[in-house]
Amino acid sequence: MREAFESYLKNRNYRPERIEKAMLTVKELEQYLRSIGSSSRDMDLNALRGHLSQLMDQGANSPDRLLDLARYFAFSGRSDLFIHLATILNSYEILPLMNQRVGEMMGEAKRETIFHGFNMPPLGTSPEELPPLTQRIIHRMEAELTPEQCRSILTWNYHEISKESFSEKKVRFDNAASIDEFLKGEHVALIKDLKECLRAGRPWYEQEITQEFVDRVASDQKVQTGVRQGDRIICEKVPFDPKHFYAETNPMLRRYHYCHCPLVRSAIKAGRPKISPTFCYCSAGFEKTAWDAIFDEPVEVDVLQTVLGGGERCVFSIKVPDGKLK
Repeated sequence: MREAFESYLKNRNYRPERIEKAMLTVKELEQYLRSIGSSSRDMDLNALRGHLSQLMDQGANSPDRLLDLARYFAFSGRSDLFIHLATILNSYEILPLMNQRVGEMMGEAKRETIFHGFNMPPLGTSPEELPPLTQRIIHRMEAELTPEQCRSILTWNYHEISKESFSEKKVRFDNAASIDEFLKGEHVALIKDLKECLRAGRPWYEQEITQEFVDRVASDQKVQTGVRQGDRIICEKVPFDPKHFYAETNPMLRRYHYCHCPLVRSAIKAGRPKISPTFCYCSAGFEKTAWDAIFDEPVEVDVLQTVLGGGERCVFSIKVPDGKLK
């Protein structure tokens, strides 16, 4: 498997020094698995967590190393392990960046009050350990700031996605005769992408693709793409774990399987700590990032419903800027 992964990286024109580091990372993983009587073919999530704990103890938990592991699991068809690592990598910088933004917007004194004692756990920490930290920060934020200030701070591009990432979407929007036409075309393209992921057996971002998932998204344009209602675009997120979400009947577990945010997700399942749904404006910031780029100006985003707040879905309302309602 290791040799095939090396060929995979070479065929995708990774730099020789990057390939060398990736192969060393995989070799170290295999050594760890042998030490616990396992292998890369039959390892489970607990084994991955054990290896990540080892890397953290050794100070070897760099983003590049975890990214190499994620690529290896994606290559070897272990969607579950890839999704776990992708979740860790995609969320790690959010709270530190929030700390920085509070200081920039509200001043050092407020930043110190809200983030006093803040110490981000090492990269590789299981997401289940993060909700108490999130709860403490949002509790202090709501105590120190007005609701409008909290929303302004939270509704931000904390994933640091570049505007250029949406350049093709913007071209398609500019060329569309109307917002409705644009949204319909984006929905068609989305379903095509999901079907290709299903055919190839690969995840779609952090989602494991099933036929039911494709069918559900195809049946409702509001999911992931959005529909226009007056001067608003109403968009509903896809479930984080569609495979288990659609099979689950327990309302609490359905909300858990739906939630995308590793900073709060396990609190839904455990029932504690109680985290204010105000924090979901961070997810609104994720939605805002794409529409800011498409409309080429800042947009207003409202949270209509979230699973953290007890809803069945996470639904957002994007206001079309004046003059852009074509």
